[in-house]
Amino acid sequence: MKHLTQEQIEEIKKILLDWKKQILEDAKENIGEPLSYEGGDEIDRADTEAGRFLTLRMLDKERKLLKKIEYSLAKIEAGTYGICEMCDAEIPFERLKARPVANLCIKCKEIQEENE
Repeated sequence: MKHLTQEQIEEIKKILLDWKKQILEDAKENIGEPLSYEGGDEIDRADTEAGRFLTLRMLDKERKLLKKIEYSLAKIEAGTYGICEMCDAEIPFERLKARPVANLCIKCKEIQEENE
């Protein structure tokens, strides 16, 4: 993390913490939705099920993002944040600010995407 100033680290940490807070608040709002549906016809039930499915998918994506945020915060605390996990190159501040959970430099991310 030698390539990042303390101010840059604090800025990214704040972004991560704010993001985490927003995800948790959004999840609380979505979890309160009832799991069973009474009444209505088949179209109403199908519509409700489709909405529930989309909510569950969104919650799963947010859960995965929350794990990445926690991982990034742990790396900040350990002093290893901002270093590419494939090639050990320094990840530029601009990339980290745009994508604070990035753990690969652009070059390695492109390689990873090509292999998927």
